[in-house]
Amino acid sequence: MRYRIVLALLLASTAFAQQDPVPNPRIAQMIANLSRTQTPRESALAPNGKWLAWTVDGSLHFVATGSLTSDQILSPQPKTPYSNACFSTYPVWSADSARLAFLSNCDGKGGIEKRSQIWLFDPLKNSYRQLTHLTGLISKPQFSPDGKTLAFLFTPNATRAAGATDAMKPAVGVIGRDNVEVQTIEMISAEGGTSESFGTVGEGLYIYEFSWAPDSRRLVYIAAPPPGENNWWVAKLYMQSLPMLYAYPGPVPAGRLPIKPEILVDPTTIPGPLHGLQIALPRFSPDGNNIAFIGGLMSDFGVTGGDLYIVKADGPNAGKDTHPFTAGRKASIAWFQWTDPDHVAITEREGGRVHLAILGTSGAQMPWFSQYFDGTLSAGTSSLSLSVSLATHSVAAVRSSFDHAPEVWYGAPNNLHQVSHLNDALEPAWGKAESIEYTNEGFHIQGFLLYPAHYDSAKRYGLVTYVHGGPSSATSNAWPSTSFGPAPFSAMDYFVFMPNFRGSFGQGEDFTQANRKDFGHGDLRDILVGLDVVEKRFPIDTNRIGITGWSYGGFMTMFATTQTDRFKAAVAGAGISNWQSYYGQNSIDQWMVPFFGSTVYQNPEIYAKSSPITYIKNAKTPTLLVVGDRDGECPAPQSFEFWHALRAFGVDTELVVYPGEGHHFRDPAHRIDVLTRALDWFDSRMPVTGAK
Repeated sequence: MRYRIVLALLLASTAFAQQDPVPNPRIAQMIANLSRTQTPRESALAPNGKWLAWTVDGSLHFVATGSLTSDQILSPQPKTPYSNACFSTYPVWSADSARLAFLSNCDGKGGIEKRSQIWLFDPLKNSYRQLTHLTGLISKPQFSPDGKTLAFLFTPNATRAAGATDAMKPAVGVIGRDNVEVQTIEMISAEGGTSESFGTVGEGLYIYEFSWAPDSRRLVYIAAPPPGENNWWVAKLYMQSLPMLYAYPGPVPAGRLPIKPEILVDPTTIPGPLHGLQIALPRFSPDGNNIAFIGGLMSDFGVTGGDLYIVKADGPNAGKDTHPFTAGRKASIAWFQWTDPDHVAITEREGGRVHLAILGTSGAQMPWFSQYFDGTLSAGTSSLSLSVSLATHSVAAVRSSFDHAPEVWYGAPNNLHQVSHLNDALEPAWGKAESIEYTNEGFHIQGFLLYPAHYDSAKRYGLVTYVHGGPSSATSNAWPSTSFGPAPFSAMDYFVFMPNFRGSFGQGEDFTQANRKDFGHGDLRDILVGLDVVEKRFPIDTNRIGITGWSYGGFMTMFATTQTDRFKAAVAGAGISNWQSYYGQNSIDQWMVPFFGSTVYQNPEIYAKSSPITYIKNAKTPTLLVVGDRDGECPAPQSFEFWHALRAFGVDTELVVYPGEGHHFRDPAHRIDVLTRALDWFDSRMPVTGAK
């Protein structure tokens, strides 16, 4: 047996390659092919349907929908040979379609700013104007419906991107008080004049997302006390009047006025099906009388799934009678938009497909409109989102699948047309995808199977089981990236099984909540039964079956190796080995109570029941562990603990710690190194060729 740890904490990323043999050239070629993908991130269709904007690798593209073949790149920079290229994001239109706001790090003089600012583009005049000059992190600008004001999320003097997945700052000073960065809402005039912010909303709270009321006099938002990384799981729904926007006859005065928000919904205290759950995407109805939002058991901010709830916004019943009018649907709603006061358009994960529907808010389940998509789609504002023009009954989004690289699409929902042609020459380097469905213990379970890239039905192949993160998430039919994922294993000629086990999105809220107080047990049984199904249908060599995953998938990888000897090799990315010690190490301990039912101090046994370290004597599988040294979601000590225990019992293991990385790796060299190591780990212990 060999025991090896590669400590990268003080090494440049290029040093990784010097410590191990040169990787298989097929691996290098496959990763190079993945890196060729140009991925559109956001699409914004003007409300009048006449203009469409989208971003690709920081470039902002713009086209008139009447001539989709001639897009231009929008840039505030002067057109000189010495101007630097801008990095632009978050395009958003005013309600009258006359202005496009976006974030850009251009200074308008040919140089680059340290922080992105808000710019306005006028498509008729082909002109630009910079709105903000702030020191901090700006994100997700939104015009007020009357077009007079822009509100946006703002973190003053930010030192890192907002959220728990980015690399955490060193934990120094008074913990929980010093160096806490708080995201609020700032507002600025969209009509010119002063560039000074004239209102801060939510001081004392960390605000995650917001939207305007139709009268432009109120905001609804989801917020919690700071630190924001930790408290989203106990966030509340707030509504706030904005007297500074309408209480003065003349121009809006600069300055900050005290505004007291009203708590409409508190999931930690409310009785009924929403109790203890998470909320997302608050939206006023077009008449301003109601607010809808998605509520469900969610493990990660931005990965949304659940039922659609409605609450009164005004009158004596404001905030009362909160009810899910989509309860019982065998799907997980991810996004919605009001189409009129009585109907909403939704997208939802239903099994392995995306379903777009228009529902009446009375509770009737029969959709007014229904359209299914086999791949995935998103306008970039949230998962499965669309950019909608109600005036022209058209939508825009970025679409992709295992078979088709991401591109911008536009048109009627049932007749979308490809707009961008960034990746037309790309072909999948992996095998074909097939949806797999089966039942276990009363649950209907769906997943995907990727064939080996060079599949020959006369041969037998190894298989890698890829377990998604979350757990409130799902593996989707989507084009892969160079981040850690399933496709590279298929490209190297393994079958890849990707089950959406209990606890996943896609089968309704009861299914998503089915792993509460049972992490690792019922979901692993779902995975193993799925493997039985796959082994019976496909030419699998049962002596070459491995398992891998990241985050919750990393935990499941660790846990599986302590429950069965079925897996011949394992790669655990940013996993959790001991839920008891994890509770005191991570930066997001609030997320565990909704899943475990209590704190670790109140009920340590339920945490021990799901901890791989509890069963470590059973572990025999060769296991590679990889993690970032500044991961706040699944801290490196969890991987150290599992690695140390495996060494103590003589199990083949290796631990690689990456410098400066959080939960999601940012350095391209590190992403490539993780993939290379994982592929090599499987090939050396369960060879692609069947013998080595």
